[in-house]
Amino acid sequence: MFYETEKNNHGLRFNPFKALVVPRPIGWISTRNAAGELNLAPYSFFNGISDQPPMVAFSVGGRKDTLRNIEETRDCTCSLATMALCDSMNMSSAAVDADVDEFALAELETTACELVSTPRVAASPAAFECRYWKSLPLPRPNPDKEFCFNLVICEVVGVYIDESYINDGIVDIARMQPIARLGYMDYSVVNQESMFTLNRPEVSSDGKRAQISDEPWDGVYR
Repeated sequence: MFYETEKNNHGLRFNPFKALVVPRPIGWISTRNAAGELNLAPYSFFNGISDQPPMVAFSVGGRKDTLRNIEETRDCTCSLATMALCDSMNMSSAAVDADVDEFALAELETTACELVSTPRVAASPAAFECRYWKSLPLPRPNPDKEFCFNLVICEVVGVYIDESYINDGIVDIARMQPIARLGYMDYSVVNQESMFTLNRPEVSSDGKRAQISDEPWDGVYR
C-alpha cells in the first residue's frame, strides 16, 4: 500500500506513521514555572541530536505546560523512564490542569539537580540537566487553526547516573531497562535479551575496502 500523508488516505483504523517510527526514546521532562510549580510529562518525539555539545530535542503539541514553563524559566530535566517506573511515567502523561503537580499525581519523589533549578525524578537511574536553547514552531497542519508542534532544543549541561549501574567504566543500560514508545498503546523495553552488539566496519588504509571483525568490541569508536 501507499498513502499520501497530506490526504491521509491509508484506509486503516489509525494513522500508521507513529507505528513505523519505532522505537522512540521517551523524554521524561520536568519543568517549573516562575512561581515554582512543577510539571512532569513524557514525550516520545524525543532524542539526542548532538554530542558536541550534548543536546537533546523534543516536540510539544500545542502550548502545553512544558513549553510555557521551559520558555519562562529556561531549564528542564530529562529523567530516564524505566520498566520499574513505567506506571508512574504513564500516570504523569495525564492531561490534568496546569496547577496539578504530576510528581505528586504519579507518587514520585523529586531530588534537586546540581546545575539547574528544576528537580529530577529521584527514583530514575539517570537524568540529564538541561538548559533551554530555543524552540521552533513546526508547520501548521491546518493554516486556519493555531495548533502546531514546537520543537524544543536544549543543551545538556549535567548528567546524573546511579553509580550502581556502572560496571568497569560502562553504563549497564540493560539493567536499567529503559522503555521506549511504539505505535498505538504499545511500548518496548531494552534488556539483556533484546540487546545485541555490532562492530563498525574497519576501513582499509587506502579507503577502498572495509571489513567487520567477529571479535568482541575492542573499545575503539570508528
